[in-house]
Amino acid sequence: MPEPVLFRGVRVVDPASGTDEVADLLVHGGVIASSPRADATVLDCDGLVLAPGLVDLHAHLRQPGREDKETVDSGCRAAAVGGFTAVSPMANTDPVADNAAVIHEVLELARAAGTCDVFPVGAITRGLGGEEMAELGEMVDAGVRLFSDDGRCVPNARVLRNALTYVRAFEGVVIAEHCEDPSLAEGGQMHEGLTSSSLGLAGQPREAEEVVVARDLAIARLTGGRLHLCHLSSAGSVEMVRRAKAEGLRVTAEVTPHHLVFSEEDLLTYDTNMKMNPPLRSGEDRRELRAALADATIDAVATDHAPHAVEEKEAEFDQAPFGTIGLETALAAVLTHLVEPGELTLSRAIEALSTTPARILGTGDHGGPIEPGRPANLVVFDPSAEWAVEPPFASKSRNSAFLGRRLRGRVVHTMLRGELVVADGKAQR
Repeated sequence: MPEPVLFRGVRVVDPASGTDEVADLLVHGGVIASSPRADATVLDCDGLVLAPGLVDLHAHLRQPGREDKETVDSGCRAAAVGGFTAVSPMANTDPVADNAAVIHEVLELARAAGTCDVFPVGAITRGLGGEEMAELGEMVDAGVRLFSDDGRCVPNARVLRNALTYVRAFEGVVIAEHCEDPSLAEGGQMHEGLTSSSLGLAGQPREAEEVVVARDLAIARLTGGRLHLCHLSSAGSVEMVRRAKAEGLRVTAEVTPHHLVFSEEDLLTYDTNMKMNPPLRSGEDRRELRAALADATIDAVATDHAPHAVEEKEAEFDQAPFGTIGLETALAAVLTHLVEPGELTLSRAIEALSTTPARILGTGDHGGPIEPGRPANLVVFDPSAEWAVEPPFASKSRNSAFLGRRLRGRVVHTMLRGELVVADGKAQR
């Protein structure tokens, strides 16, 4: 059993209870405790913030199949260093996580790692083929609560309708869609516009996302199923989600830190670390994404952590794969670019990074509230600490869109069920 720990003089920010106050907080026996203990290890937390551990709805841990890029162990370590106590790895592994056997394998690897809780995402369709629904019920029995064919949308509207209808039989199960029409996006290397034309790169129009968002919301309206929209990038998508929520549809949405921070102009140097899918769009799109996160039209921030080998990202721009790592920079990126300038309150940032993702995922042990008897899944960070984003990373990969940039806000401690898996900024396993 972990030793008792007292966080002394820490600012507790807990959106679930509305708490924002400086206090001493004791952890004992894996839970938040109320009675003082003389034998507790005391951690001086003057100037630090304590919040519910972060929860990522959308990451790629690559195992099984691409252990050269990332493993469950290295990905969980990167998550813990970034302040995450729970992470949801996507199903596009090799073999695809479209059955209970692969789900159990990922869960066993996560238990062995022991640094972050893992909630595997199951594939909606067999082999991500888009035509035949996978054994969703079997995977629900294995613990899956989120299904996605991430990397591609479900192209067959009837299959998506059947999936959204089917999961209504299970409490809290969600269908998550990567909204992209492949016939419009095919060949696109970045957002379609003046910048893509000036760079001589094939563009992907925002309509590639928006037409699928419109279709999926229509099917959600038809079925009453729970729909989650992954990594939105377009102002038009935001407006459709806003209207759908006003109508009462059961829809939630996420945005990534890189879409909140960067725009198409950041590709002027042909930096392949800025190549991601959906692509970085215009400054206007970015403004609308930030506003939608602030007013909770967009519910959550998710990393879309996508590790790649160095040699893959060092290829010519049109040959390099899409994606950026993000687990170790997500909190700092939001603090630096949204909280510090006043576009987002600290409480709303924690809500979007922790409390709401935990609710969408249905994991009651994460996301708060921070109160006696609750599991001690916590992050402590220094909001004023400035640092440079540079290797080595806890992740096996280094393809960060923030590489070489300076951010403010650094994780000091991450606690998983009362155990300090990160202490003084260093992974303990």
